[in-house]
Amino acid sequence: MTRPTAAADGRVPREEQTTPGAPAPAARQLAPAQAAGGPSVVIAGAGPVTRPGERETVRLRPGAPEEPARYAPEWLRLREPADAAARAADLLDPLRIRLANRPGRSGGLVVHDLGCGTGSMGRWLAPRLDGAQHWVLHDRDPYLLHFAAAGAPRAAADGSRVTVETRRGDVARLTPDALAGAGLVTASALLDVLTRDEIDALAAACAGAGCPALLTLTVAGRVELAPEDPLDAEITAAFNDHQRRTGLLGPDAVTAACEAFAAHGATVRVRPSAWHLGSADPELTAQWLRGWVGAAVEQRPELAERAGTYLAARLASLAVGELRAIVHHSDLLALAAPNGGTS
Repeated sequence: MTRPTAAADGRVPREEQTTPGAPAPAARQLAPAQAAGGPSVVIAGAGPVTRPGERETVRLRPGAPEEPARYAPEWLRLREPADAAARAADLLDPLRIRLANRPGRSGGLVVHDLGCGTGSMGRWLAPRLDGAQHWVLHDRDPYLLHFAAAGAPRAAADGSRVTVETRRGDVARLTPDALAGAGLVTASALLDVLTRDEIDALAAACAGAGCPALLTLTVAGRVELAPEDPLDAEITAAFNDHQRRTGLLGPDAVTAACEAFAAHGATVRVRPSAWHLGSADPELTAQWLRGWVGAAVEQRPELAERAGTYLAARLASLAVGELRAIVHHSDLLALAAPNGGTS
């Protein structure tokens, strides 16, 4: 999708990529000590980075003007294996039960994937569900939609056919009619880059369509690093404040979503879905570290000098296989009452 993680582990804005050795944009530079641990460019791997006054949303209504693609598929490719390993597979059984008992199931399952990015959610979920599926892939970025369509799975768990279509659109404009006919709504790394009103609109739309929602990898605001460093807590707090800027919910998103879906009569289940990073995933870990620290410095520029030294030390520790990180996320399954019944 076009939001990072950010779900706070977000997508990488393409305009922020630079040639190796080129200076980072001013807002993303850290202290010179960072150079000891790798390139000075901080990629937004741990949180959304936007231009002033800009929102990273996914239009669900046609007619939006053409915009340049902003997010690099490279970051989404890099994080996809970690996302797949982290997602809470134990939410699939209650989802399968609901889907098996949905009205009109003989016509196949229509899945709307909001902020699909390069389509990693479909590649993970479609082969884990039985029956014919039609995936409607939503994103604001036609560049990412191209990758999502090209890389979409073609078969369900039982060999049934999986088809896809793409739509450009904006989650802030989500209405129940946008989900007409939906049997399931999915999203990955989306909730924490929404406002409370947008989450309320999403819950209302799912309730109106009578369909469940599987919303994975929402940032939880907690990071565990080993070995520990005195600056860990300060970087975490600054990063979490960065996630909450301009009214976005950041680490408060899961609580807000639980309240919103429950208010519309849905049964909600939440499970942990942490990334476990370290020497087995050095490239992902390094990019996540740069993005996490970079977002903290963007929020609190006075951290820049200490954060540069901190980042260099962390990257050096990673290089010799000593660094481990647990980046906590949450997965949420909301089982809306089908057709006005009980969930």
